[in-house]
Amino acid sequence: MKISRTAFILPLTIIGCSVALAVAQTPPAPSPPAAPAPSPVRAPIAGRFLTLDECIGIALEAQPRIQATLYDYAAARYRVNQAFAPLLPQLTGSVTAFRSSSVFLTTSPVDGITRQGVASRQLADTFLAQVQLSQLLFDFGKNLAATEAARKLAEVAVENIELQRQLIALAVKEAYTNTLFAQRLIKVNQQALDRADLNLKSSKGFFEVGTRPKSDVVRAEVDVANAKVALIQAKNALRTALVALNIAMAIEVDTPTQIVDNLIFEAVTIDRQAQRAEALKNRPEYRQALLQVDAAQATERQTFRNFFPDISGTGSYGGSQQQLNENWTLGLAFTWTLFDGGGRIARYQEAKANLDGAKARVRSTELDIIQNVEQSEIAVEEAQERIQAAQALVASAQENFRLAQGRFDAGVGTILELTDAQLALTQAQSTESQALADYRIARARLDRAVGRR
Repeated sequence: MKISRTAFILPLTIIGCSVALAVAQTPPAPSPPAAPAPSPVRAPIAGRFLTLDECIGIALEAQPRIQATLYDYAAARYRVNQAFAPLLPQLTGSVTAFRSSSVFLTTSPVDGITRQGVASRQLADTFLAQVQLSQLLFDFGKNLAATEAARKLAEVAVENIELQRQLIALAVKEAYTNTLFAQRLIKVNQQALDRADLNLKSSKGFFEVGTRPKSDVVRAEVDVANAKVALIQAKNALRTALVALNIAMAIEVDTPTQIVDNLIFEAVTIDRQAQRAEALKNRPEYRQALLQVDAAQATERQTFRNFFPDISGTGSYGGSQQQLNENWTLGLAFTWTLFDGGGRIARYQEAKANLDGAKARVRSTELDIIQNVEQSEIAVEEAQERIQAAQALVASAQENFRLAQGRFDAGVGTILELTDAQLALTQAQSTESQALADYRIARARLDRAVGRR
């Protein structure tokens, strides 16, 4: 049985004619993300109002996507150790024993007769036990380059953890805002239903005393029915939004979550140059692109050095036969693959192409980030302007409805005039709520565009 070889890997530093052996040390893998300090037992979600920060905190603790990326990072760190392992001494032990029997023919020199003989070897005759040690002495930096590439890829995995955290925070912010928007729409439509009920009562009173036609009552009944339908739709939208929020927080989907209303207008001033610089500094996608270039460069160095030989030292110690007679060996191996059908050349060319592609993706990622920031800034500014316009529209619609209500109550206005004023007020209030929600979402997306949670 052939014994596998192990390697002692001592990189050689050659200066002039001197050769110095230095024991390779494992390069440090990227530090894992700091584990959060143990937090006190979280209060129950049901029965209290959660702030946006609390919802984000719950999501970052509970989302399985975070756990998955942490395990991916752990696997990447183990790959660093795997890449470095050939640079350390390799030690193996082996025990072999076999039994054989063979038939042979011999011719006697005396009588010239050919006879058949049998040779047999027992287990005790073929027993060998030994320990083998080998160490790679010099490989022109192949394994160190492979280790560096693995370490850079582990750093890419670290950035992926932060990327998932930012995406989860954005999803929670959007679901939180959509929930508040649905709650606002319920209030708006409930107010519209109350106004429609009041108008129906007024129309019936005027009809009973003979000052209004039956058509006014019918029209008021239609308005009440439409308001009820809109209210039902708003309540269903709230249920849908709550499901999305609970899923974003990775909690039970039917949890009766209650949240604090932060749907208010707070104007912000945008510094475009500062936002771009912050985005390129904080966005994990950009850092990942830079790390991919470093990893590709290390891989390219490794594939180039594969054209050079390896020098290894080997040794073994053991015993053979039943009495374990001592035996030992020392050796020096010089291994150089002169031709492998062009495989090493193709791998080197592939590594160079991958490096060029990684460099191009850095610029592409930079352009994508800048575009993302610019679009988010424009959305924030547009939402701010819409809020101001919507607030003025609500004020005008309220005054118009007040006047129409007064004219109708005085008997000089028509039901159509009152209905139009009521519909305009409901639409204005819905528009204001939509603008506020869009503004909050736009700010959340701007935070994500510049690399904030």
